[in-house]
Amino acid sequence: MSSSSASPVVRRPFEEDKKFISRMESPRWHIDKGFVENMNVPVKFYANEKIMPAVMDELQQGFLPALKQLGNVASLPGIVGNAIGLPDIHSGYGFAVGSVAAFDASNPRAIVSPGGVGFDINCGVRLLRTNLTLSDVEPVKEQLVQALYDCIPRWGWLGGCRAGESGYPQRGSGEMLLFECLPRVSTFYVQQYGMDWSVREGYSWVEDKYHCEEQGRLLNANASELGTLGAGNHYAEVQVVDEIYDKYAAKQLGLERQGQVCLMMHSGSRGLGHQVATDALQLMCKAAMTRKNPIHLNDPQLSCAPIHSEEGQLYLRSMAAAANFAWVNRSTITFMARQAFSKVFKQDADDLDMHVVYDISHNTAKLEEHLVDGAVKQLLVHRKGRHSSLPAQPPLVASDYQSIGEPVLIGGSMGTCSYVLVGTHTGEKETFSSTCHGAGRVLSRSGSRRKLDYDHVTSELADRGVSMRVASPKLIVEEAPESYKDVTAVVNTCHQAGISSKVVKMRPIASGQGLSSDLPMAVE
Repeated sequence: MSSSSASPVVRRPFEEDKKFISRMESPRWHIDKGFVENMNVPVKFYANEKIMPAVMDELQQGFLPALKQLGNVASLPGIVGNAIGLPDIHSGYGFAVGSVAAFDASNPRAIVSPGGVGFDINCGVRLLRTNLTLSDVEPVKEQLVQALYDCIPRWGWLGGCRAGESGYPQRGSGEMLLFECLPRVSTFYVQQYGMDWSVREGYSWVEDKYHCEEQGRLLNANASELGTLGAGNHYAEVQVVDEIYDKYAAKQLGLERQGQVCLMMHSGSRGLGHQVATDALQLMCKAAMTRKNPIHLNDPQLSCAPIHSEEGQLYLRSMAAAANFAWVNRSTITFMARQAFSKVFKQDADDLDMHVVYDISHNTAKLEEHLVDGAVKQLLVHRKGRHSSLPAQPPLVASDYQSIGEPVLIGGSMGTCSYVLVGTHTGEKETFSSTCHGAGRVLSRSGSRRKLDYDHVTSELADRGVSMRVASPKLIVEEAPESYKDVTAVVNTCHQAGISSKVVKMRPIASGQGLSSDLPMAVE
């Protein structure tokens, strides 16, 4: 696919590539123009001494490594500042996963690119707190993780479910959409209104929406052009607070004591988002054939359109609708998870203090105001595998978090720790208020299956005291900690750079991952 003619990939020896890379104030790195052809701005990326070897190894061995992809993004028209890579960066479709790029909306040639958002639009993370402690959960841990698995239609893709005697959805035999698990509803309203629909229908508490990025709804959504529905629910994990770094911020978040039990979920709009992205890429390629002023691309996967073109605006409206669906997806999973906790602990979710701490996306493109060369500009900020991290005080941050900054939820790899961070003014200045979103893969899924041993991985999880429900043995290996960078090194890089600040570390005690309409497999 291409919006115009594409340049061949620049091939040069690794030692020559390294000459374009220079160290700035640690852990910052700079890549000069010329690293790839036609760069309009330099590249800036973040990596400490633990992360840098993996980044350079990919540059040396990868077919189209993340750093080269950042250079290609830097060549797109209308880009401002730098093309930015965060420490969990790895190669992706067009744009690297873990990248940020901002385009001047006042520039008629500035573009929007579906590859800069990704196929799972508004894939994101939600964190719920509870007033339970580890000692409350440990005796019923297996019962709880099974109840969550039974209650939530799928850990992976939301699939077949039906009303059961237990009072919440049960697995069915066929593939079904999320909305077949709910009362009859027009999907138009879900995609148009997002969390507002979820609150109205009783699947969310009123206060839930105020602890969501954008209050759980992107405006100007256009649901009428969208295709089939789907969602990705990558995991739901019971965690406990393990360390507190910032007591004041932790108190504001309601995460005040070690051993406090939380629930983290990671899901998105996978099927719907994939359809939106695929349709947009095809439309942009078709439009490019007749465009009077073609857009030069270093990589055909960067297929794009001017922001204010018909196809650019259509993509942004459709993307907003898919994002709204993803927020409803996570709110519906929250509804079901609250039921599961209530059943196991025989208390209402309200009595268990199961409030949403925050819900944040890592695959979006949004119009935002930022300071560029001393002037405030409206920019279309593409974040792919990248969280927003607004500093303290801006009106877009929930009112009860304005003294600490926007919460940032960082999920680790399976069985490893997760973090809560907050945004900073340094991040606002350097990364368009963006920070990392997770650990970042270092092994492909096929590579994980070749190199890792199922029994070894499950033994390690058992040693850590993590109860698991998965769909298949291969998923355990594909999502093993060895498949990812060290999430602590990723988070510490961002903390050291000052682009986000550590608040709380959590560790898992029970996790569900995978997709299957069959009974889950317990990992002993």
